[in-house]
Amino acid sequence: MRAPDSILPLYAEGLGFAARGVAILHAVDLRVEEGAPTLIIGPNGAGKSVLLRLLHGLLPPSAGAVRWSAANPQARQSMVFQRPVLLRRSVAANVAYPMGLAGIARAEREKRAQAALELVGLAALAERPARKLSGGEQQRLALARAAALRPAVLFLDEPCASLDPAATRAVEQVIEHLALAGTKIIMTTHDLGQARRLAGDVVFLHRGQVREHAPAATFFASPATPEAAAFLRGELVW
Repeated sequence: MRAPDSILPLYAEGLGFAARGVAILHAVDLRVEEGAPTLIIGPNGAGKSVLLRLLHGLLPPSAGAVRWSAANPQARQSMVFQRPVLLRRSVAANVAYPMGLAGIARAEREKRAQAALELVGLAALAERPARKLSGGEQQRLALARAAALRPAVLFLDEPCASLDPAATRAVEQVIEHLALAGTKIIMTTHDLGQARRLAGDVVFLHRGQVREHAPAATFFASPATPEAAAFLRGELVW
């Protein structure tokens, strides 16, 4: 698959979000550049998934703004959730459906769907009902569906959270392929091993704030805050 045109850098400026009077994120400033995957990590409740949804545009911020470096960014980004929602259709039809909504011609949809399913190792299952796939296969199908749209930026929210090690590695290989092809991956994970394997840079969230944003090698070798150091040691961080 060809590398998509960039819409980066992406900026979060004073970003905040509150629900029912409770602040979940506050004063988040962040700049995301092109390149290797950006991994968002932190304790449970730190606001990782909320930040991802704000950046993608699924939630309106309570404060601040998200700014892209190109016009019409929504048409050039996709998101895959921890529990993908699949249509009651075949594997191939699940990949083709959003392309139809995007106005892509039928012949091109078929071509892209085939290429995407080959990428994720599901071409042989193209006519199988999507909801009869295993959990790992469903997650790879969700990645294929997103990849077929050729997004410049792909948001992934804990895509391997409920998968076994073999299924996790299969998903990671797809992510690595997409990143090498030029798609910017912005991803949340609770798995530090996964963050070490995939990240070009790491955003560490704690209590709704970005406490660190650094190249992955720097972050894992010498975290700059006590909270990040404790988190890396596997200690409870409040």
